[in-house]
Amino acid sequence: MNILFFLTPKAELQYLDDDDTVRQGIEKIRVKGFTAIPIVSKKDGTYKGTASEGDFLWQLIDENTWNIYDLEKKKIVDIIDKKKYQPVRINAEIDDLLQLIMNQNFVPVVDDRGVFMGIITRRKVIEYYYHKDCGDQNGIQGPHR
Repeated sequence: MNILFFLTPKAELQYLDDDDTVRQGIEKIRVKGFTAIPIVSKKDGTYKGTASEGDFLWQLIDENTWNIYDLEKKKIVDIIDKKKYQPVRINAEIDDLLQLIMNQNFVPVVDDRGVFMGIITRRKVIEYYYHKDCGDQNGIQGPHR
């Protein structure tokens, strides 16, 4: 199975630019209600990592500040744990995706140059396999509604 079946394209997503500040990141995830958000290079569109609520919390603790204006001085890419939210290549096998999706609520998808293409959510993968096993009782066709 091609993993593109599960892809939510970049054009339909919220993400941060790599030159956004920590304050901008906090404001975006708070307003949107996200727990994590991809970061994309403004220059070349490559995937730079994902900022999570934990990254923001640790930044506040490490800097010993609760003043949101102090966070305008630091770039979002400087606070993320780049080992978390590993991407999968667009031509990856489903087994590669499943290995990552078990530990991440979404998996970023990149092309061969590392350009961010979109994400695959754990929910879409679970829905697909649930409805596949249940004979699609609720009328849901694959991972898209």
